[in-house]
Amino acid sequence: MRAAITLADAEGLAAVSLRKVAALLRSSPMRLYGYIDTKEELLDLMVDAAYGEMIAEGPFQGGWQDCLRTMAQRTREAVHRHAWLTELLSGRPLQGPNAMTYSEAALAALSDQPGFEDIAVTLQTLKTVTAYVVGALQDEASEHHAVQVSGMTKEEWQLATYPYLERMLATGRFPNIARIVKEVEHPSPAEEFERGLQIILDGVAARMNS
Repeated sequence: MRAAITLADAEGLAAVSLRKVAALLRSSPMRLYGYIDTKEELLDLMVDAAYGEMIAEGPFQGGWQDCLRTMAQRTREAVHRHAWLTELLSGRPLQGPNAMTYSEAALAALSDQPGFEDIAVTLQTLKTVTAYVVGALQDEASEHHAVQVSGMTKEEWQLATYPYLERMLATGRFPNIARIVKEVEHPSPAEEFERGLQIILDGVAARMNS
């Protein structure tokens, strides 16, 4: 499984196959089939290993906002170590031992906090934060892919397309987009991630105080 992660880190998720993993291990694909039935099982094991890395960073501490922010940041850091992880975070909950241990720790950290006595509220809060985190990380991954495909950074692409955008804005049909261009600062991906996360946390806090 570590061989599969090494392969995915170097060449991307599409490069992972039982044949290539077996070659890295100086073994045969048939020997791997004695432990793993499908590539999907291998991918599940890879994700579970990533959860193991997040568990190894220690328990969640502090208030509920601190706990949720720590969970979000750990996920982002894991994705930055393993870019392929973004593709595998959505979908049905994983039931590997590390994934379940991580989920249990997250639920326990929130359940001990005032306002999270109802486990359904705790679960929905975690799902809401996770949905934001996965979506934000997919946006980051899409931008990284666009840079690789086009050969232009985001700033270079904006400069190249600005004459067209300027003509469109001059029609007066897009006043709010014009405001964004003129008024909104464009923070770093890390700052943008934190700003979005804080909006989600503020929403949770408002619900708790209502």
